[in-house]
Amino acid sequence: MARAISEPSGELLWSLTKVNFGYNGTPVVCDVSLELRRGCCYGILGPNGSGKTTLLDLMGGLLMPHSGMIEFMGRPLHVWPRKQLARQLALVPQDFMVRFGYSVREVVEMGLHPHLHRFAAPSETDQVLVDEALEATGIAALANRPVTRLSGGEKQRVAVARALAQKPAVLLLDEATSNLDIHHSLEILHLIRGRFERQGMQVVAVMHDLNLASFFCDRLIFLKQGQVVCQGPTEEVLTPENIEAVYGVEAEVRSNAFTNSRQVSFRLPLNR
Repeated sequence: MARAISEPSGELLWSLTKVNFGYNGTPVVCDVSLELRRGCCYGILGPNGSGKTTLLDLMGGLLMPHSGMIEFMGRPLHVWPRKQLARQLALVPQDFMVRFGYSVREVVEMGLHPHLHRFAAPSETDQVLVDEALEATGIAALANRPVTRLSGGEKQRVAVARALAQKPAVLLLDEATSNLDIHHSLEILHLIRGRFERQGMQVVAVMHDLNLASFFCDRLIFLKQGQVVCQGPTEEVLTPENIEAVYGVEAEVRSNAFTNSRQVSFRLPLNR
């Protein structure tokens, strides 16, 4: 998983210009300007309440900015028809909720909907795609089980499988491994990274774990209090100085011999 650290030169996917958003008069995303291009896996990091999920929802069109402009693939995001946007973007939410007793397979099949004509049933090719998503995420044995009877980690893998069945050009992940043990976290990240490298699926991931982010992401965006503190190649951004500025902890960054990525150790400041 070696990664180049040069500036990305691929096609512009998102352009965010002075984007602002808040809830009940409280600013959450503040004057954010970003460009995200093809050819990189992006990670969005920051402490709790820094605006990570809100920024991802803005990029996915689930929220509209109070001011500023978001463009996706060269068009203002707000002019995209919902079904067309769903053919390009898939979102794996932080909290995946299914309130009815759909089976795992039925939920994964929901990822096909943006590509189906109205009232059309999935084709044999579509069913193969669902089978592949179930196998890839390790939940084929759960295909007939009601989603309401799954553990949190199993539900999270269902959410990833549904997103993969959607065949998106871009995958948005909101702490997609938060309910997974380390084995399944690494499996899912390897799977998604493989789709990026072999099929060109672009990835933007909100993450909490700095070491998983270092392992998975080419470029990082650090947020604090709704503002971009720093951004750039992972190897350049993941420094003790930036980590202390964003999280308020002392950090040591060294090379990880297993993954050939940066590994972070941290502690509370001694003079606290």
